[in-house]
Amino acid sequence: MKITCLQMDMRFKKPEENFARAAALIEAAAAEKSDVMVLPETWNTGFFPKEDLAALSDRDGERVKREIGALAKKHGVNIVAGSVSNVRGGRVYNTAMVFDQEGTCIAEYDKTHLFTPMGEDAFYTPGDSLCTFTLAGVKCGLIICYDIRFPELVRSLTVPGLDMLFVVSQWPKVRTAHLRTLTTARAIENQMFVVCCNSCGRAEDTVYGGSSAIIDPWGETAALAGEQEEIISADIDLSILTKIRSTIPVFRDRRPELYHI
Repeated sequence: MKITCLQMDMRFKKPEENFARAAALIEAAAAEKSDVMVLPETWNTGFFPKEDLAALSDRDGERVKREIGALAKKHGVNIVAGSVSNVRGGRVYNTAMVFDQEGTCIAEYDKTHLFTPMGEDAFYTPGDSLCTFTLAGVKCGLIICYDIRFPELVRSLTVPGLDMLFVVSQWPKVRTAHLRTLTTARAIENQMFVVCCNSCGRAEDTVYGGSSAIIDPWGETAALAGEQEEIISADIDLSILTKIRSTIPVFRDRRPELYHI
């Protein structure tokens, strides 16, 4: 399976420019003939405009479904369409959407852990459900940025069985080492592939660090981006999942009766 991350430098508070840029990156990446493309977090608005947030947001994902869904169908590619600022039922959510090769939205996820140090919780409503889906026969899960710091969330996704975790983020450059460490740890401890698509560039006073990565279950990095806008791809060998899980049977050896959180 070939995976492509679209490490986008979005324009703060400029959804028109950002939709055009996301489409341009998808078109450019189409030559890669990937099975899955991935966008970063809140790519329509940047992270995140406190003034006029609702006005700048999508409406129940309608534009994402219309435009990104059409591109998925046009190129016959699955798209994990990052997340967008999204108004639904009078509230703003940080919503991720996934499209199959026919352009159908097969999964949606509202970010469950809002980043309180930047006040995200004062402007967005948290989600209350987890997200799993299947792409090309591969069992996948999806989380957004700050969610990666909560291993109990990821383990809740992986205990029933998961082969790949997508992490879409707007992670600041100052903590890039944390992003690399946490994504690698989640891959190793859960014996799965982790695909992290981060943003880059600047939004107000925050510089975002890029460093999008495709990581295998051994913790090895198959592809790694720099700090600028970039498209990275990797062909991943799903057959190694069986080998690592039989060699180190972590899930068989769990002792859930001892775990009290």
